[in-house]
Amino acid sequence: MNHQVISNVLKSPKFRPELPDEDGVYYPDTDETVMPEGVLHFLLSVRLVSALLAFFSTGNDVKVFGNVMFYYEKGNVKKVVSPDVMICFGLETMPVRVYKLWEEKVVPAVVIEFASESTWFKDVSTKIALYQKLGVGEYFVFDPEYKNLPQPLVAFRLIDGVFVEREIVDNRIYCDALKLELVDTGETLRLFDPKTNEFLMTPEEMAAELARLKQQN
Repeated sequence: MNHQVISNVLKSPKFRPELPDEDGVYYPDTDETVMPEGVLHFLLSVRLVSALLAFFSTGNDVKVFGNVMFYYEKGNVKKVVSPDVMICFGLETMPVRVYKLWEEKVVPAVVIEFASESTWFKDVSTKIALYQKLGVGEYFVFDPEYKNLPQPLVAFRLIDGVFVEREIVDNRIYCDALKLELVDTGETLRLFDPKTNEFLMTPEEMAAELARLKQQN
C-alpha cells in the first residue's frame, strides 16, 4: 500500500479515530501491559460465554461478555479492570468499545475470573476488594490449570455490602443470579442447570447436537 492510498484511507469518512470523551479523557480499549494468558483461558472463556449467551438468548436485558476494559471512575483511566467474564442484568445495549460504569449505570451481577500464574494473587486479593466496593453481587475465581490456588474454585457473595466466602460442596456452587451451578469437573469449569438436570452445552456439543438432528431429518 503506497502513501497516497494510506492518505486516502485516513481521509475517508469511514475512518474514525477514537476521540477523547466529553470530559476530555480518552479511555483505551486495550492495555499493552496485559499479556495474553494462553489458549486454555481463552477456550474456557469462549465456552462459558457461548453457553451463557444461549441460555439467556430470550432475555434481552441480560448481557454476557468479558475481556473488556471496565472503567469505574470517570476521568481516571487508571481506575480500570478487565473481567474474564461478566454478566449484567438490566443493561439495554451492549457497549461497543469499553464499559464506562457512569454511563451504563449497571454493576455486573456476576463476575468470573480465571486465575493464572500472573493474576491469581490479584484475583483473590485486590479484585475482591474492588468488586466488593463496586457492588458486584457474586464473584467466582476458577483456576483452569489446577496449580495456582489452594482449591480450584472459590466463590463469594455480597451480603450487606461485604463479600462473604461460600463453601464449595462436591466441587459445585449455586449462583443465585444465574440460577445455575458452577461445577469444577476436575478438568474444567462447567455450568449446570438444576431445572433440566443437565450441563449447558459447549459450542462443540451444540455443533454435535445440530449435526445429529440434521442426520435424523
